[in-house]
Amino acid sequence: MDIFEGVLYIFLISCAIAVSFSKNLLNSIIIFMSYSLIMSIIWILIESPDLAITEAAVGAGITSILFFVTLKKIHAIEEK
Repeated sequence: MDIFEGVLYIFLISCAIAVSFSKNLLNSIIIFMSYSLIMSIIWILIESPDLAITEAAVGAGITSILFFVTLKKIHAIEEK
């Protein structure tokens, strides 16, 4: 289990660094979603299921949807 946690922490740090260097807004949102999902898995591993559910629902769910809607409103995402 310790190796799995270490891999999750490495992915978490790499997501945080990747978001700061990403030039594309859509890629940044997708990386943010993966950061939130990894963080919710970590919350489950440290036995905090209430925080895991909140992180998954708010971090990866609602916040990401709001980001997508905002990008659509400012025409950063083009319709095809």
